[in-house]
Amino acid sequence: MHAIARLGQMVLSRGYELRHVAAIIGAMTWVGVQPGSWGRAARNALARQILAIGVEPLLFVFGLAAIVGMAVVGQLAFWTGAAGQSQLLGPLLVAVVARELGPILINIVVIIRSGSVMATELGIMKTDRKILDAGARGIGSLTSLILPRVVGAAVSTLCLTVVFILVAFASGYLCGAWLGTGSRNFWFFTDTVVHSIRPHDAIGILAKSVLPSLFTAASCCIGGLGAGGAVTAIPQATQRALTRSVAGLFVISAVVSLLTYL
Repeated sequence: MHAIARLGQMVLSRGYELRHVAAIIGAMTWVGVQPGSWGRAARNALARQILAIGVEPLLFVFGLAAIVGMAVVGQLAFWTGAAGQSQLLGPLLVAVVARELGPILINIVVIIRSGSVMATELGIMKTDRKILDAGARGIGSLTSLILPRVVGAAVSTLCLTVVFILVAFASGYLCGAWLGTGSRNFWFFTDTVVHSIRPHDAIGILAKSVLPSLFTAASCCIGGLGAGGAVTAIPQATQRALTRSVAGLFVISAVVSLLTYL
């Protein structure tokens, strides 16, 4: 009975966390579409978040995409050509790289690199009472602290995903052409990929990029703001937020795949 009670308590706790995250995402969506919410402080904070989340890791994303392109795109180009099924190259690339690897890898990068920063930064601000000071100056914590991080994470993740996909395709083609294991016809490669993208693929890429990033930003903001009064509570709160974000990423990706492609 004790084990059942603990299991029930854990389920209720996770359900409360999910409701809290969903409420934050809904509130940010409602507030974000209202022009009056984007004052000078919120716009400046949004610019800083996009710079930190979407611009600073560009070099790392380029390198990661190049490695994935050479490892995955090059291999697919080689094996489809060797099997005489070059017409399958485009659909396979879209299915493997664009649909799955791109959004998942970029969201993992955002979680590890930026999610931990969000949770830690807000946790430190809370323990130092800077959040209370901001409220005393008339700056609402909803628009100045949470909104720029949620919107910045969503916009940055989508842009980084597009960059990742393009660089992976380009590096895979160049590697295959250089080694002679893939088609050297650039227009054939491009035409095969472009004509393999369907509207539901674009919707799936958009959903798998934006929805997990919204969940991550909201979860990390909640984790940071929910940290205890002591500084020693911040690492534990950050760890829980990152764990929740990774789990949410794979659950959301699986649900989107089921709804979009099945």
